[in-house]
Amino acid sequence: MGSTLDLGSQHSGGGKPPHIVNTPRRASSAEQDRALALWSGVPPYVLLIEDDEGDALLVEELVEDSGIDVRLGRARSLADAMRLLAAEAPQCVLLDLHLPDAEGIDGLNKVLAVSAEAAVVVLTGLSEEQAGLTAVAAGAQDYLVKGRLEADVFMRAIRYAIQRKQTELAAVALHAGKLHAEENARLERGLLPTPLLLDDSVTVCARYQPGRAQTLLGGDFYDVVQTPDGATHAVVGDVSGHGPGEAALGVCLRVAWRAFVMAGARGAELLRLLEQILLAERAGPEIFATLIAVTRPPGADHVRVQRAGHPGLLLRSPTGVELHEVPGGPALGIMPGWGVGWPVTEVPMAPADAVMLFTDGLIEGRVGPGSDRLDETGLLDIARRHTGLPADPFVDTLIREAQGLAADWGGLADDVAVLHLEWNTPA
Repeated sequence: MGSTLDLGSQHSGGGKPPHIVNTPRRASSAEQDRALALWSGVPPYVLLIEDDEGDALLVEELVEDSGIDVRLGRARSLADAMRLLAAEAPQCVLLDLHLPDAEGIDGLNKVLAVSAEAAVVVLTGLSEEQAGLTAVAAGAQDYLVKGRLEADVFMRAIRYAIQRKQTELAAVALHAGKLHAEENARLERGLLPTPLLLDDSVTVCARYQPGRAQTLLGGDFYDVVQTPDGATHAVVGDVSGHGPGEAALGVCLRVAWRAFVMAGARGAELLRLLEQILLAERAGPEIFATLIAVTRPPGADHVRVQRAGHPGLLLRSPTGVELHEVPGGPALGIMPGWGVGWPVTEVPMAPADAVMLFTDGLIEGRVGPGSDRLDETGLLDIARRHTGLPADPFVDTLIREAQGLAADWGGLADDVAVLHLEWNTPA
């Protein structure tokens, strides 16, 4: 029969340093198999915080009598325990509620604050069951009443406490993951907007994919708006850097662009307003954004283009594809208060022509062992080979071939955003 923990204890309160106690008896083969099943083959580290030498000895005997492989640590005061908890990662803490430097729930709160991932089991006296229940309500996994334990019950309590703690941590992680997924979905809705179209005079094909090092959306953004005068306005932009901060800034700039366009802002005024938003919202002075914006009045024989440190656009016609890199200005945030502004250039186009805007993630992939990149000229070559394709397969083919050329040299490392606009001529 196993030893019973019976503590009518006498606290010695010695100042000796904490130590690790390894159970001296070697478990039998059957016991080792049982331990393997209980602990998945990894002996847990259990820290006993107990100042009474007799009580600590009885705990060691209970562990020994159980035949379970456990690494048992010992701290004689809460201060000693704090040092051990900061250096170690116990799966379970056995906490006496009466210590020389802590009494009751105060000691429990301090242990939980330092070791949030450890299961805590408090040790109470025969007349202190209410204190044990209070400790469980305060965050402990269980309580054990001194004087009522045998070895198998004692070890079972430790095992269940560890399992309950692991279940709690898994539930917390699952909840955090759900919240993270919901936050990502909100960012995606912001970055991947629904075009605001008032009629069917324009067809939009949009694509977005994160860079290879990301599983979430980054700082690229796009949008399309039709205003009551029938004009079509579109933008594609790229916030420098990667991560949730850049993604959030991209959403902010996209929403601001839509609001400013609907309010009537045009030309250099529109980009100055966007730069003011960027300067107010960015995390540091090193953050900037590039963009290209186009406007086509209804039935016009041209599209108005503005560039701020961004690649040019592709113009598709029934006879071929051309690259247009119109004059521009610096990226937003690079030279705050840029006095010259960002010029608006009219690019001629026929009624059936289409434009394709893109971010530099599509053209900056390496295509060889050196520093050669696809660049605009390489993208133009691909586009000319597939000029006869409808909008969706045309865009998908360009992205797929750019990915294929970069596949052996690191892939497309940056985000890719593509926006294809095709105007429908009246029948």
